[in-house]
Formats: sequence, structure tokens, C-alpha cells
Amino acid sequence: MTSGAMPPPSPRPPQRSRARRFAPLGIAAWMVLEIWLLTLVAGATNGLTVFLLLVAGAIAGGYVIKRAGRRAWQNLTEGLRPGAEPAAEQPSSPGNDRRAGGNTLPMAGGLLLMIPGLVSDVLGLLCLFPPTGRRIRRRAEKLLNRPVSYAPGSFGDAFQQARMHRPDGKVVQGEVIRDDEPPSSS
Repeated sequence: MTSGAMPPPSPRPPQRSRARRFAPLGIAAWMVLEIWLLTLVAGATNGLTVFLLLVAGAIAGGYVIKRAGRRAWQNLTEGLRPGAEPAAEQPSSPGNDRRAGGNTLPMAGGLLLMIPGLVSDVLGLLCLFPPTGRRIRRRAEKLLNRPVSYAPGSFGDAFQQARMHRPDGKVVQGEVIRDDEPPSSS
């Protein structure tokens, strides 16, 4: 039998992680920096130069994303052919570096090129340049493969909060067994 008792409200609201707290501030600072740099370039040259820089970045980013998407589609169709080796098992060679690394970084670089601004263009070009791209890929793999701690307000904390509360306030982790269902005979 299950109990419909509600858990007592927590005395303080859950705290957000640092990344979630400072992300809006970081985005706002990035936007202000981009606008400030564009006005500096416009002051040093003219508005037409800034416009042409922004259009060139958008066109180059679109080309890079289209090329990376085509490569991803080609890898998918090659992998679906009968008797073909999966892309992950293909040996990595100096000429095969992009295929071994995937298309995520070129697509991210193309997207950064398409975003209006000079800082995003520089970051996009760093993603596309092979030595810095390899470094960024290794750093991202390290960040994504590290063990996750359950900070308050994070996704891991949400999974930890999925538990059953007893009427006396004790927390019991486990599964619910209903007494009103007949046992199955096997």
C-alpha cells in the first residue's frame, strides 16, 4: 500500500550551480564585448567594412556547416552499407584526422562563424584550425569523461531527489511494492 503523504517543504530553496548562476552574466558580457569590438573596427575603418566582415563570417560559417553535414551524411551512408566497418573502428591516420574526430567541432566552428561578432569568429576559426581543434577536442573529452558530483540544483541532484518519503519523515530509497495486487504465479 502506498502513502499519499507529501514531503515536508524544505526550509531553504535549492541552490543553483555556479555555471547556471553565472551563465546569463557571461552571455551578456560576451554580447557587450562583441558590440564594443565592432564599434572599434567601425571607428577605425567604416561601417561597410564591418558589414562585409559580418556577411563574410555568415557565408563562411554556412559553407563549413554544409560541408561538415555532407561529410556526416556520407559517413552515415557508408556505415549503413552491408559489410562496411563502422567509422569508430577505422584506423586513424594523418590524412584521416577529421573522420576520426567527427563533425562536431567543425559544425561548432561554423556556427560560431555565423554568429555576428569578431570574438565568435576567432573562436570558430580556432575550432577549424587542426592543431587547436585537436587540443579543444581533447579538453572537451576530459571534461565530459570526468566523474560527476551531485551538486545542489544540478541534474544529478534531481535523480537523487527521486525517492520515497515515509509519513514519519524518513527517506527510503527503493521500489514500491503494492499489497493490493495478486502475486503472479510463475
